Amino acid sequence: MADAPPRPLRGAGPVPAARPRPFDAVLTDLDGVIRFYDMSRLTALERAAGLPEGATAEIAFAPETDLPLMLGRIGKEEWVAAIASGLAEHRRLDPARGRELGLALAESGFRADGTVVELLGRARAHVPVSIVTNATPWLDDDLARLGLTGLVDDVVGSAALGLVKPDRRIYELAAERVGAAVSRCLFVDDRQENVDAAVALGMTGVLYRRPDDLRAALAPLFA
Repeated sequence: MADAPPRPLRGAGPVPAARPRPFDAVLTDLDGVIRFYDMSRLTALERAAGLPEGATAEIAFAPETDLPLMLGRIGKEEWVAAIASGLAEHRRLDPARGRELGLALAESGFRADGTVVELLGRARAHVPVSIVTNATPWLDDDLARLGLTGLVDDVVGSAALGLVKPDRRIYELAAERVGAAVSRCLFVDDRQENVDAAVALGMTGVLYRRPDDLRAALAPLFA
């Protein structure tokens, strides 16, 4: 009697093609996406000085005060001095009180959003992840304090490069450093102008407001 033909294995058949990745790298901002500040001490000092909440930040983050720091041209002490000078000029505040407020802002406590950290960690199992941030010269120390030194594959900080977002060169360099084509990068930021610049280069842009924005953007990667 001839042997019976072998039965097909259950579930046997063509192996489905691997699902193409939606992007080859994740580039993310730091502040307003991963890191968030505690301004309670600064607010209390502003109140004691008779200033409205946010008066110090208004001076500190004005382009003429903030940009030299983000470009790495000045350090913390020079930034604090510039804040005190601005408060004296625009708010008629005593320079010593202005310096106290400047230091309170520069040394504000901060934390990392655990949900965002977890999502980026999951993404990194699939593609390189890079932090691309307009940041101070002491960025590396801040990342160590946050416990994020090993979270990402690369860190592109403006002060180290002398370039700030939305300069196209910082996006191009960030993509190059993780080995991805610009058009194959997902870019996440909480500032519209930075997202717009990334999209203009061909990146997929995500304007971040809450962790669900990042979760939705990464969902195709986890599928």
